[in-house]
Amino acid sequence: MTAASTRETKTWELRRPERLLLSGCLLLVALGFVMVLGAGLAAGRRLGPLDLLPLLTYAASLVVIHLTLVLSRSRGDQILPVAAAFLSGIGLLAQYRMGAFEGADLWGSVRLIFPGGVLVMLVVCVAGMRGRYRRLAAWPWVWAGLSVALLAGVLITGQRFRGGIYGLGLITPTELLKVTVILFLAGLIDRDAKVLGKWGRPLPVPPFKGLLPLLGFWALLAGLLFVQRDLGMFVILSVALLVMLVAGTARLGYLVYGVLAATGLGYLMLTLFSHGHRRIQAWLAPFDDPTGTGWQVLQGLSGMYSGGLWGEGFGRGNPEYIPIAESDFIYSVIGEELGFLGCAAVVVFYLILFGRGLRVADRIGSGFGMLLCGGLTTVLATQTFLNIGGVTKFVPLTGITLPFISQGGSSLLAAFIGLGLILAVSDGEVAKRRPQQDKPKRRRGRADA
Repeated sequence: MTAASTRETKTWELRRPERLLLSGCLLLVALGFVMVLGAGLAAGRRLGPLDLLPLLTYAASLVVIHLTLVLSRSRGDQILPVAAAFLSGIGLLAQYRMGAFEGADLWGSVRLIFPGGVLVMLVVCVAGMRGRYRRLAAWPWVWAGLSVALLAGVLITGQRFRGGIYGLGLITPTELLKVTVILFLAGLIDRDAKVLGKWGRPLPVPPFKGLLPLLGFWALLAGLLFVQRDLGMFVILSVALLVMLVAGTARLGYLVYGVLAATGLGYLMLTLFSHGHRRIQAWLAPFDDPTGTGWQVLQGLSGMYSGGLWGEGFGRGNPEYIPIAESDFIYSVIGEELGFLGCAAVVVFYLILFGRGLRVADRIGSGFGMLLCGGLTTVLATQTFLNIGGVTKFVPLTGITLPFISQGGSSLLAAFIGLGLILAVSDGEVAKRRPQQDKPKRRRGRADA
């Protein structure tokens, strides 16, 4: 047996837990498809061989994920791909249940979103393994320029829909800001950590001179996002900025100043932007306008309430009464058809995903890798909180999708790219050869004395 085959065999055995957990995900998602297909048969719907295509695509994607990580001899986290696989399976199942795979659109782009995202994740992961991801830290302002170019391109060529501005075909290429902005912040904060950590004395004043380039970029980013009316994206990136500044400089004062700035900026937005004011009113008093601004919130809550503890069962609910069910309110569909227990299971897997991402960042300890993992995990966690919080009326609606579950190619692609980078960081650095130590001298015995 060659040395290469020996290493692959060892990796195969080491990643056995991942293989077993991915098999469990496949079993649960297959059970969900059986429930949906059974509900369709009971309703008189004819089923064909192509109805199994989404499940087969999902199964093939899990096999490709595992084999790629084994063949590349990945030493990365084994729970991260499992958590993402479960959440993506629930999303694929929910989209199929709502008819996204029917008719002429069967072979359209919707079918390519999940396997395409998996392929991109694996390419990013393998390319960044063994510490190669550090090369991304060399060009922080290149990532900043790309972020501004994305926003400017959408504003110039996009079209307005539901109050926001979207790209051609109603795609949202600005979802990639969740990756490009985090790469910029991780590279800049890692490079200027000493300067950003030198606060004034005796007054705890941040180094405004050192912060000036960052503040200038952030003002430009905020202006472009406000023109686009993508307040949710601005909130997500701002939370990530504060977390990364605190993690990179060990200065909690950034969090205090950030909260104060967010309070003032929030009041300003409510004063100047009627769009945000309407969302706050719909959140505080949805029954004041139940058929207008409060309709989305009330319909989503009604769907979740009807699910109860166990839910109606996949395929037995009425998601057609829930607004934007396939995207913003997908969590409400899960609540109606899988009940409180189904919603709790989804939240648990999200917490596992975020916990493992933060564990990777903590293990790295400091530097670009730590900031990159912490920032990407913060983006996913904040996005999840805003979506679930908006559907359950815990926070105002922001129009943010649910990572790995909601329909939306750009959002899913950005989530998979971020996951690929976290997996690359979790693989660790190239092991350095240790110099051969001198053999310990033989201890003299009594006969030598």
